[in-house]
Amino acid sequence: MAKNFLKSSVENASLNIILQILFRIVTFVLNAFVVRNVSQDAIGVMYVRLLLLESTILFLSRDAFRKACLSKTDNHDWPKVINLMWLTVPLSIFLCLIFGYVWLCILTPPDITVTQHYAVGVVAIAVSCIIEMCSEPLYLVSQAFLFVKLRVFADILSVCIRTVSFVLLIINSAEKAVLAFSVAQILSVSSHVIFFYIYFAIHIRTMKQKLNTLDNKEKLNLNFPFYKISDFLPKYMKNEEQIDWKLLRLVWSFLQQGVMMQILTEGERYVMTLLNILSFAEQGVFDVVNNLGSLAARFLFRPIEESAYFYFSQLIHRDKDIIKQNKTSMDEAAFVLQNLLRSVSSLGLLVVCFGQSYSRLALLLYGGTKLASGLGPKLLRTHCLAILLMAVNGSTECYALSTMNTEKLNRYNRVMVAFSIGFLVIAWIFSYIFGSVGFILANCCNMTARIIHRRGYLFNESVMLHFGIGIICFVVTLIVWLYEEKHLIKFFRHNWKKNQ
Repeated sequence: MAKNFLKSSVENASLNIILQILFRIVTFVLNAFVVRNVSQDAIGVMYVRLLLLESTILFLSRDAFRKACLSKTDNHDWPKVINLMWLTVPLSIFLCLIFGYVWLCILTPPDITVTQHYAVGVVAIAVSCIIEMCSEPLYLVSQAFLFVKLRVFADILSVCIRTVSFVLLIINSAEKAVLAFSVAQILSVSSHVIFFYIYFAIHIRTMKQKLNTLDNKEKLNLNFPFYKISDFLPKYMKNEEQIDWKLLRLVWSFLQQGVMMQILTEGERYVMTLLNILSFAEQGVFDVVNNLGSLAARFLFRPIEESAYFYFSQLIHRDKDIIKQNKTSMDEAAFVLQNLLRSVSSLGLLVVCFGQSYSRLALLLYGGTKLASGLGPKLLRTHCLAILLMAVNGSTECYALSTMNTEKLNRYNRVMVAFSIGFLVIAWIFSYIFGSVGFILANCCNMTARIIHRRGYLFNESVMLHFGIGIICFVVTLIVWLYEEKHLIKFFRHNWKKNQ
């Protein structure tokens, strides 16, 4: 089956963006209801403490497997790859036991006046993570064989069921919000997994009916190596290796990096949770503002980055030097990356410009006067700058991670360790100086450092030229500014001499 990866990636991103906007409008209204009717303490428990547990388990369980197994899918021995993907289930069980114990027995639990169902919430998150891992092989196949609409609709179904069921459960019992959250979590994840299995069962049956009408040449062109639903389950292969060991080594490289990436992605929540710097109410306000500020990232940047990662990983061989790559493919990849960066940076600049004036109005419409007063507007305005950096960082990172070989990934992992430690230290210091705004400022510093470091990788052949042009432009800009602002320079010079 001939695959136009660029066309599919663009279609995937476009469809994802359009459908996410449509269904996010509905969930936006429902979440506004939650913000207005549930206490900020309960929101802090659910959306910071419990969702941090989910994010930690899911990221460490599956992210490395997804990235490794989506590399050059044309060459996969699929039974071995399916067996490899099922390793996510025991890994998630192990992680659930470890982090479940930490969340229940080590971290300070919320006061009983906030919620009586904290332990139920922790158990529900752990169980839902294990259930979700049972659909990972099907998710991988949907990505590899360009089932563009399947994953989008599955995600929409999951989020809609979670949000609608949660709202219905808290209408008359807002004090039981954490219990309602737990029930909604199990329902949404279960529906997500069931949807994948039903879809592929129907697809395989339809494909078999179609095969009966095709000749042998047309059958080969279908190129879908799954003929029954049990092909997605783990199986023992006699006289063969049970998994693809080369991919497993790549998984290990991504897993090491994943730990650092998780700290960088959720660092502020880890600092809040582990050091108790903010109260649950303050954490709730921070999370609501952070989610509102991240709408652009979820609507636009994340779908674009996921599709771009898949596109670059299919076009470029990890284990070949750049001079040995197909020149046409490299030219196309460079062209796509250039336009991708221009697009997302333009969108990010729009957010920065308009976000400063309309942050308070957005919070007023979303959560009422309680959210729009106090620290909320300042948090959202600061977050607008983070969105711009997030756009550039995500696009450059998806290219770098989709094309690095194992050696470069390991070297990059060591750099990420330094960034992670630096970010945690800066977040801790800034949070004491600036409060919750400090977490956003620390994240801005971290993303800026990562973008600067990654530039050496993206412009490896002409880094000195690139650096030299930057220096020249900076000097010219500085000279023009000094010339145009002569009166300002004289003012500062005059006052400085006066104070001597």
